[in-house]
Amino acid sequence: MTGLYIHIPFCKSRCIYCAFFSSTDLAMREKYVEALGREMLMRPARDDTVATVYLGGGTPSQLTPAMLHKLFLYINKVYKLEKDAEITLECNPDDISPEMADAIASLPVNRVSMGVQTFSDQRLRFLRRRHSSSQIPLAVERLRRAGINNISIDLMFGFPHQTLHDWENDARQAVGLNVEHISAYALTYEEGTPLYRMREEGRLANTCDDDTQRLMYERLIDLLEEAGFEHYEISNFAKKTDTPYPTFRSRHNSSYWNGTPYIGIGAAAHSYDRVTRQWNVSDIGQYIQAVMNNERPIEETELLDDATRYNDLITTALRTREGISMTELKHTFPDFFFDYLTANAAKGIQRHLLEVTDGRLHLTRQGLFVSDDVMSDLVYVEP
Repeated sequence: MTGLYIHIPFCKSRCIYCAFFSSTDLAMREKYVEALGREMLMRPARDDTVATVYLGGGTPSQLTPAMLHKLFLYINKVYKLEKDAEITLECNPDDISPEMADAIASLPVNRVSMGVQTFSDQRLRFLRRRHSSSQIPLAVERLRRAGINNISIDLMFGFPHQTLHDWENDARQAVGLNVEHISAYALTYEEGTPLYRMREEGRLANTCDDDTQRLMYERLIDLLEEAGFEHYEISNFAKKTDTPYPTFRSRHNSSYWNGTPYIGIGAAAHSYDRVTRQWNVSDIGQYIQAVMNNERPIEETELLDDATRYNDLITTALRTREGISMTELKHTFPDFFFDYLTANAAKGIQRHLLEVTDGRLHLTRQGLFVSDDVMSDLVYVEP
C-alpha cells in the first residue's frame, strides 16, 4: 500500500503566514500539469496499489477543470488505485462556484479539504485570505449538492487580539457546518513569511500568549468531542460514524504518522520509502525543465539510519491517539532504542504526560498541551 501526494504550487495570492512553496504566477499551470504527468510516468508504484491520493498546495483549486481532468488521466494511467482509495483535493472557499463543485464531483475526488482558517472577516483580511466568511457555508453547500460527502476544513487560532470567546465562536460555526473533519492549528510565525517580519519589526500588537493558546486548544477539544468528533491526532478531529465510512479520519495524513510509504510528485514534493527520504527541487521552472528532459527533478536524497527512523517514529506516531506500539518498536529496531524509549518515557509517565495502554505509549490529555517538550525528551541525540 502506498500514498500519492501531488503538489500544486499555484496561488492567486499569498497568505502572510504561509511558508509552503508556491507561486502567484499562474501562467505555467498548463506546462506544469504536463510535467506532473511526465514525472508520474518515471515513477510508477511498481506492484503496489495506491490507497490514497492527495492534491495539496499551494491551491489545487486554482487549476481549471480541464487541467484537473488531465491530471487524473495520468494518475489512472500510471497507478493502480485501490477500489476504495481516498482521493483528496485541497481548495479555497471562493474557488467553489457551482461549476467548480460539479467539476470536482465529476473527478474521482471523494474528499475535499478546504482552507477556512476563521469565520471573522477582519481576521481573514489580516491573513490576506481571498474569501469572506459568507463564502464558507456557500462552498460547503455547493459541494454537498454536487455529491461530495466527505469535507474537511482547516481552522487557525491564536491571532493577535483574538479572545477565547472569539475562538469559541469560530469553533461553534465550524461545528455548525456539519462537516466530517476539522483540522485546527495555532497561528505560527514561520521565518521568512510576512507575518514573521511583522512581528520582528514590532508591527503586531496584542499577540496571543501561550497560556491563552492553551485555553483555546483545550476549549476546542471539549467543543468538538461534545459535537461527536474523535480527537485522533494532535491537530485533527474526525466525526464519529458507522456508515458510509468506517472512519472520517484523513487516511492520507495518517499514512505520514504510521510510516506508510508515499510518492511525492511535483516541485518541492517529498517522498518516503522507509529506507530513504527525498524531495524535489523547489523551483517550478527547474522542475519542468528537468522532467521534460527525462531527468528526475530530485534536489536531495537522505538515507535513513536507525536513529533517524526512531526519531521519525517519536515525532509522528506519538502525535496520534493510538501512539507507539512498544511491541512493534521492539521488533523493528535494535534493542537499544526500546530501552532508550522506556527509560526516557519514565519521567513523562510519572508526570502524567504519557501512559501505556494495551502495550502502546501515548500522550495523555495533559501531555497534548506540552507535546513538543514530551517528544524532545524521547528523541535520540547521539552523544
